[in-house]
Amino acid sequence: MGSLGRVLILVEDGFEDIEYFVPYYRLIEEGFTIDTASIEIRAISGKHGYTVKPQILTRDVELEKYDALIIPGGRSPEKLRLDMHTLRVTRDIMVSGRTVATICHGPQVLISAGVLKGRRITCHPSIKDDVMLAGASYIDQPVVVDKNLISSRKPEDLPYFCRELIRALGRV
Repeated sequence: MGSLGRVLILVEDGFEDIEYFVPYYRLIEEGFTIDTASIEIRAISGKHGYTVKPQILTRDVELEKYDALIIPGGRSPEKLRLDMHTLRVTRDIMVSGRTVATICHGPQVLISAGVLKGRRITCHPSIKDDVMLAGASYIDQPVVVDKNLISSRKPEDLPYFCRELIRALGRV
């Protein structure tokens, strides 16, 4: 882990609320600073009605500030994957070896960023064929850790997801 203790979360409309808020508050509890980035600075609505307001635009992300990247699921990844700045941020953090944690449909961003070839991952079953076509090995279990990549399938896997995220960031 870098010395800054800062984590970036990427969201767009339709994010899975619990997949954002559980890691968000769990990491704050561990002493991390969390920044939320999106394509626009405006209230971003989750699937279940909660909103967040990003502090930064994906195009303005300064990668050296962050120890990790989190990509929650829901419908958000469908929108994020169309943004070239989001793909640059994702690709650069992944290639740097810093922690990338994704859950549910979040791997859609990794697919579009072209960083899954040869990796092991889990995800929502509805996109397992997509991750395999992107060159990854799909594993159906609550959490998969492959070097700097942490992945989970669904909200029920959040305890395992958060445990491995915190472990990767050196807090366990």
